[in-house]
Amino acid sequence: MRTLTDDTFTEGVRAGAVLVEFTASWCPPCRMIEPVLAELDRELDSVEFAKIDTDANPRTARDLGVMGMPTLQLYRDGELVAQLVGARPKSQLVAWLEPHL
Repeated sequence: MRTLTDDTFTEGVRAGAVLVEFTASWCPPCRMIEPVLAELDRELDSVEFAKIDTDANPRTARDLGVMGMPTLQLYRDGELVAQLVGARPKSQLVAWLEPHL
């Protein structure tokens, strides 16, 4: 899973399908979903997985209106195509992703 920053976010979601997790170290649901996202990252070749720490990179979260964590945003060639707020089990994440891949 690649790490994005305020400075690399726009370039990081520019090409292909990219799922970005907005996360923070103090967020228990974020820690719960991390292993699930890491597993999906290994299993799905059609999407790249990335994360951005909202405490260290507040500008991107603010500009995109991210209010809760974890927030998952799916980008295709730089365009936001889907968003999900809150931790979910793997089966629900796959069902949410499938229509967009």
